[in-house]
Amino acid sequence: MKQTYIDLVNLPGAPSFEKHVKAYMKKEIQKHTPKIIEDKLGSIFGVLNEQSDGPRVMMAGHMDEVGGMVTGITKEGLVKMIPLGGMKGDVYLSQHMIIYTDDLSEIPGVTASKPPHLSRGEKNDAPLKFDDLLLDIGADSKEHAEELGVKIGQQVISKNDYVVTKDGKKYISKAWDNRFGCGMALELLEAVKDEKLECSLYAGATVQEEVGLRGAATAAGLVKPDIFLAVDGSPCADSFGGDEISGKLGEGFLVRFYDPNAIMHRGMKDYIEKMAEKHNIKYQYYQSKGGTDAARIQLADDGVIVATIGMPARYIHSNTSMIHEEDYQAVKQMLIELVKSFNNETYEQIRSNV
Repeated sequence: MKQTYIDLVNLPGAPSFEKHVKAYMKKEIQKHTPKIIEDKLGSIFGVLNEQSDGPRVMMAGHMDEVGGMVTGITKEGLVKMIPLGGMKGDVYLSQHMIIYTDDLSEIPGVTASKPPHLSRGEKNDAPLKFDDLLLDIGADSKEHAEELGVKIGQQVISKNDYVVTKDGKKYISKAWDNRFGCGMALELLEAVKDEKLECSLYAGATVQEEVGLRGAATAAGLVKPDIFLAVDGSPCADSFGGDEISGKLGEGFLVRFYDPNAIMHRGMKDYIEKMAEKHNIKYQYYQSKGGTDAARIQLADDGVIVATIGMPARYIHSNTSMIHEEDYQAVKQMLIELVKSFNNETYEQIRSNV
């Protein structure tokens, strides 16, 4: 795994707190193109071949990760939080989390949980909500917590422990959803910057995806794409039984043919399948219960042809997740081949196949 990805997953960046991720993205994009555009919410893109008379192709990951926000402090010094993005309380119970100040100073803590010695005889069948959790930072009182730097509105992120599995093929880390897509945007720019593209390319990352695909809407208004490719981590069910459309690590990128808010354009689905087979790129079909930036961008202006190139990932929206080297390579190869192939002819071929 390239150092770029490790750098990205180690940065904190809950929705609306993408500042430091964006700064890293900007620094890296500048290595591949001097042309950078940004929208007013914070999404950022590097531009190649801007003057092309071919289709406008937009590719994006999203910079934000699920996390919490400080909403108060109890008199005992425990920190109250709300979720930013979809988060289950039981997943975050007894987990190490960090409150980040604006300058990235860290206030470490652990989500409070009752040990069995104190909970015997209690019965509560209601699911634990993230809002119910309290973060223990070791403060002795509300005043002590404030002295340690806690303020309402700060982001709270899981402590990260990036590690490679024993077989060397898989990578465990927080925030693969979706720093992977951010890293892939950088790799795409690097891979095609010297190619004679027949399209214009806008590759980068959006903000606030985890709280309603907000950055996608403003980014689409900025770029006005003809084609949009979302690259996003998609939750695999292979370690829980799964089936042929729920994703498996090591079986290639995901053709996300359906989710509740975006049905893949028929022409794009056919085109991706044929391109994958032509270049011997491993892929699998995927049906999702969630959504990606593609759902919002498909409805921009008079419509955009979109696709999500899914990266299989286990355990997303938790304090850690797992991806596979072979899937990473499949996503990368697919993106490069797609962008190199897009021109007016292929765009009309895709568009007319409805």
